[in-house]
Amino acid sequence: MGVLLQAFFFGPGKVQGVPSPLDGDKTIPFWWDHLSAQAHDLRSSGFSAVWLPPPLKGSSGSFSNGYDPFDDYDLGSKDQKGIIPTRYGTREQLERCVAMMRGNGIDVYADMVENQRDGDDGHFNFAYVDAFGQPGKGRFPKGPNDFHPHVPEDPGVFDDRFQFGRDLAPINGEGRRVFRGLMDAGDWLTRALDIQGYRLDDVKGVSTQFLLPFLNHGAMAGKFAVGEFFDGNIGLIQGWMNAVQHRSGAFDFPLRFMLQTMCNNPGAFNMSALDHAGLSGVDPLGAVTFVENHDTDLHSPIVRNKALAYAYILTAEGYPCVFYRDYSKDAHCFGLKPEIDRLIWIHEHLASGGTLQRWKDPGVFAFERLGGGRLLVALNKDPNTERTITVQTGFPPKTPLQDFTGHGHAVTTDAHSNANLNVPRNNNGLGYVCYARPAQITPFDVRGLAVTQDYEGAGDLDIKPATENQAVTVCRVFAQANQPLEAQLFFDATGWAQDTAIHLELHGPDNVRVAQHDYNRGTPQGTALKFNTQQKGFHIFRIQSANTPAQNKMPGYKLRVKYSAPQTI
Repeated sequence: MGVLLQAFFFGPGKVQGVPSPLDGDKTIPFWWDHLSAQAHDLRSSGFSAVWLPPPLKGSSGSFSNGYDPFDDYDLGSKDQKGIIPTRYGTREQLERCVAMMRGNGIDVYADMVENQRDGDDGHFNFAYVDAFGQPGKGRFPKGPNDFHPHVPEDPGVFDDRFQFGRDLAPINGEGRRVFRGLMDAGDWLTRALDIQGYRLDDVKGVSTQFLLPFLNHGAMAGKFAVGEFFDGNIGLIQGWMNAVQHRSGAFDFPLRFMLQTMCNNPGAFNMSALDHAGLSGVDPLGAVTFVENHDTDLHSPIVRNKALAYAYILTAEGYPCVFYRDYSKDAHCFGLKPEIDRLIWIHEHLASGGTLQRWKDPGVFAFERLGGGRLLVALNKDPNTERTITVQTGFPPKTPLQDFTGHGHAVTTDAHSNANLNVPRNNNGLGYVCYARPAQITPFDVRGLAVTQDYEGAGDLDIKPATENQAVTVCRVFAQANQPLEAQLFFDATGWAQDTAIHLELHGPDNVRVAQHDYNRGTPQGTALKFNTQQKGFHIFRIQSANTPAQNKMPGYKLRVKYSAPQTI
């Protein structure tokens, strides 16, 4: 099923967000660039997907971690709220980050905040700048009747007691403007970046009658989704998943709360409780398991023995998510990369199929994964004492078994398929072993994928429409050398005369023109400019119109660019 990385954290200091040069230290890279530089290493370690923080411009400008979204069409490209980039970087840096993740074969999930918007005029009015920087002319403005409490609470909301901004009303809002606007904005963001999935923020407060059509709309249809239903009640989480017809999975908060007790207060925890624990115990295909996230890390962190919790989620059923701060060796992070890397390898190569409990008592839990060649796992909570247990296994008699964690010695099953396991004491969370048939641990293959990103030029967006006598820079894409690059142009030909045209140019990293194409009213929509790149680096698209009619003086367009990004910067 893969392993997901939550690719951000909220560091210490006045700003609850990642380190950023916007705080004054220009030696710190923007976060999108910091992630881009790690893309190849992340895939080599076995991560199959990354969850990025909210990409929209926030109301608090440089201080925003993204959970106070302001403009649905500002990814760090408009001069609003005191800055052009977001705290994480510019739209171009974000596009490159996604492209490089795809270039390393990693899926990208965006954090979608659909419950609230923030940064209004104080009276629930939201207005945005347009592509020319003109205030009040940007797409998807909002007014009081698009929000609660100016209209009744939406149906399908599980719990809206906690307000994190102006509360959007996609169902009961006037004329369902917000319903249509959020769906269109989600579709635009997905196409602009080439997103493979979504983390849905605070789904307790969002109408399920909106979320289901939202996730099935346009480019979002069929993509992965996981909801943050922050609750320890499995039944409530299952009720929400039923309400969205299982179009989305959910984070396994019940399991996380259990793991928190196991790690922080092992004396009070009965290891038998891990037998088919949490949401993953009853719905493993719908559960995203985790040890920590940006919220729990701030408010109720696991402060010891975290490796033991990761040993569980990376060998048990469910889709495991690793927290960046736990994994990384960056400043203010906990550096569990060596332990987690080994567990990721075990997860991806050995942990599959259903689960059979093999031993449980208050101090030790052991289980066997029944898929593939089988995997036998044992976990010991005791920080002072090694445990020796004899367990029945599904391996044939006299089968040699290797411990893939490096914590235990090789063993061989007896004539009755039993195995004697020495489970080490839980020294700093390392009280676990994982046994399977002997194999060699090798790095993961890195297989690149092309990315397809849409760039829409329109007066009310963030990229200018085609203009007479002026070359408009549409985008810069970070492409690998000696790879095909293809750009399809779709354009508004309303009212065009015979001599009306759009001229599209591609410039290489040295700013020399390398390809061009002219489009007139008879050119089929989607006609592509094609080029084989010769250099690694940013390739620039520019567009210009000629002889446009008065009723369509600046034609809108969509440039769909397919290219392969380098695996390393």
